[in-house]
Amino acid sequence: MQAKQMRDMGLDELQQKRAEFKDEIFHLTLRRATGQLESPMKLRQSRRDLARLETIIGELRRDAERKAAEQKDDHE
Repeated sequence: MQAKQMRDMGLDELQQKRAEFKDEIFHLTLRRATGQLESPMKLRQSRRDLARLETIIGELRRDAERKAAEQKDDHE
């Protein structure tokens, strides 16, 4: 999944997608351990997608905190 597609999603969608990626990584890791994983690149790509997603969620949270702090300063 591309970062641009992720940035177009809302926070709730991103958190749902995070859960999906974690579940997928868990299952791929199990399959790798049992020798049933056909494509090791799928696991690597899923980990990278999860990291990309975590970065975007962090950016959104920092922006929200920054806006809240600015509004608080404006009201004082």
